[in-house]
Amino acid sequence: MLVSAPALVSCGEDYLNTAPTESISADDAVATTENAYKALNGIAKTMSTQQAAWDQGCAGENRIIALYENYASQDYFYNYYAQGWAPIMNLQYSLRNNTSYDAYPWFYYYTLVGQANTIIARIDDATGEESMKKFEKASALTFRAYSFEKLLHYYAPRWQDSDNGSAKGICLRLDESTGELPQATMAECYAQIYKDLDEAITLFQQSGMNRGTSEIWIANENVAHAVYARAALAKQDYQTALTHAPLARKGYALMSNADYYAGFCKPTSEWIFGSYGDAQENMWYWSYGTQYSCNGYYANNTANGAGSIDIELTNQIPDNDARKGLFLTPDKFENFDLSDATVADNYYLSYGIMGFSNDDLWNEVDAWVENRHNSSAASSMDRPYQPGYYYVGGQTKFYVFDTPGVGYLPFIRSSEMVLIEAEANYFLGNEAAAQAALVELNASTGRDANYTCEKTGEELFDEIVNYRRLELWGEGFGFSDYKRWNKEISRKALTKGGSASVAIAVTVKTSDPNWTWAIPQWETDYNDAFRAPTKDAK
Repeated sequence: MLVSAPALVSCGEDYLNTAPTESISADDAVATTENAYKALNGIAKTMSTQQAAWDQGCAGENRIIALYENYASQDYFYNYYAQGWAPIMNLQYSLRNNTSYDAYPWFYYYTLVGQANTIIARIDDATGEESMKKFEKASALTFRAYSFEKLLHYYAPRWQDSDNGSAKGICLRLDESTGELPQATMAECYAQIYKDLDEAITLFQQSGMNRGTSEIWIANENVAHAVYARAALAKQDYQTALTHAPLARKGYALMSNADYYAGFCKPTSEWIFGSYGDAQENMWYWSYGTQYSCNGYYANNTANGAGSIDIELTNQIPDNDARKGLFLTPDKFENFDLSDATVADNYYLSYGIMGFSNDDLWNEVDAWVENRHNSSAASSMDRPYQPGYYYVGGQTKFYVFDTPGVGYLPFIRSSEMVLIEAEANYFLGNEAAAQAALVELNASTGRDANYTCEKTGEELFDEIVNYRRLELWGEGFGFSDYKRWNKEISRKALTKGGSASVAIAVTVKTSDPNWTWAIPQWETDYNDAFRAPTKDAK
């Protein structure tokens, strides 16, 4: 700074007012419909970009999915990391309002809101075709509603605990202002989400336009219906959820088993919304695939693995289910026997690692991984888990197609919408329709061709829960689902019937306050509207 000071003093005023080449003014960004579409791409880019001012790995949805959903869930275990990350995995950081962990989702989603608000506020005055203006405004409204809906997952209580929506929710920033703004009630928050999406759907339809076929990162009408269905489900507005979920998946057919086994790194027929993830936009070590894919950098160069599923869940799923076939579950391995000291009584299994004291088991698992690799559409990459560290429940669901972790990432799939239909029908008392939705997801797709469902009552609800846990595993639903269902998280170690590391083998009761993240101190310190007025205030 001192070295630069003389140069700055000698510079003219025009130089000092020159914007950097990588940024443009808000007026220019939305001056034309062509520029506004680029601004929509900018919102999508923020969802898959490392935000440099934050901790390593704070890269939009990657971070949210991993840290705030998977790590804190019932079913996703990163056992090698469990000792150091246990406070996050066990929901012990959520009430610490002065940490970056608490602040990041707030910062990130309000960044998306701010970007969307610039488009919403200025697009009507842009130069270009009216149809394009309507599409772009609709897309921006959908991005904003998506962000508000996600913020409520983390910073607001469950709807059933909100006194019919009178509890405080989040700040509804609806313009480009950044000044004081109080929290809206949860009822007001959901009303605004509905309003944004109603307007978006109308504008999408009036525009007569859609995103490019491959542009899954741009919000379109299907995304708007999907966010509507999600918000309604969280609000326990089941009829509204049931209205929008089928519309969201219209034109996005459920994928085949072959596509399911292709590595979740490139879009398939049912990807409604997701990230851009080609090699020309490589995020390097901050991409989801680098750390959480079975053939990414971490799994193929370290002992970390790539995440594993809770075998308490997979033990309830038939062995012939195609999705269960993606995981290293004990039923696949003849030599997995906890009563055998060479399997059970060793240091490695305390981390969930199989076979280090039993050559027969290790060879069996190694052969399975090699065969799984050969059956994958991602087989042009190096085989998974090259160091030979195999975790109980280890996944081969997520692959990458370029180093160190290049791949697209799904945010919303048609399968989720079918599961929303099942859950909404169940709570509306339409049990036959809920059963039919499960059959469509499981049997009609061939994921379990023999699947039938005649369960009713609580058994039917448990069936919906278990298949949602399995279908969407690792995609960023684990924490929010359990919060919405008002179900406790109860993880067990291998010796107790689960597959969690001892460090995270805990129970988080539904009555614990940790389910709602604290409003970050960085917000409350600078937004005076959060402060309760004194009795002398006028």
